[in-house]
Amino acid sequence: MSGGSHDGHLGKVYDAKSPEDVASLYDNWATTYDQEMAVAGYRHPSICLALLARHLPAGTTPLLDAGAGTGLVGEWLGIVGYTHVDALDISSGMLAVAGKKGVYASLYQAALGSSLPFADDFYGGIISAGVFTSGHVGVEGLEELVRICRPGGVIVMTVKNTLWENGFAADIEVRQAKGQFKLVEETKPYVSMPGETGTVPSLAVVMKIL
Repeated sequence: MSGGSHDGHLGKVYDAKSPEDVASLYDNWATTYDQEMAVAGYRHPSICLALLARHLPAGTTPLLDAGAGTGLVGEWLGIVGYTHVDALDISSGMLAVAGKKGVYASLYQAALGSSLPFADDFYGGIISAGVFTSGHVGVEGLEELVRICRPGGVIVMTVKNTLWENGFAADIEVRQAKGQFKLVEETKPYVSMPGETGTVPSLAVVMKIL
């Protein structure tokens, strides 16, 4: 089910039925993605960046941009003091665009929700903007991110309200009760793409690994 009434590339990726569909659709979108999201007024990257800067000291390394796409967040992380950032994305086409920007130490192609190629407690922080949404990744993508983020590190992510209200918030509560992390900030819902009339609100959260 789509996260709203969207046309073009955006509508197609929200209606994707499998990880393979998501990867293919983003491969086809990669060369025009930055321009189209700029027109849409895409807010997730800037909100995630602000939250990361508030909760994780500059200079913390390494970081993972989980669902990096074309590197919209990665372009800014080095500017504000995060100097070693890896990119992870399901789409080879998006990673190819991100790689040309020269802002990532390494590029990894993998799907969130599957086993990730990193050791336990490897990353000092993880940022994931616009990934936990319709047709993409649900709560099943959280387990591996928690595993690979070290104690004291933070995970900053956006979550579409429809996912948050249908199991994501409950999963966060369970994981907190188990002592995996502490939810240290939860934003109010906001519209991530003001230029897209069908956009369903999202929120952003910060989790500190214990």
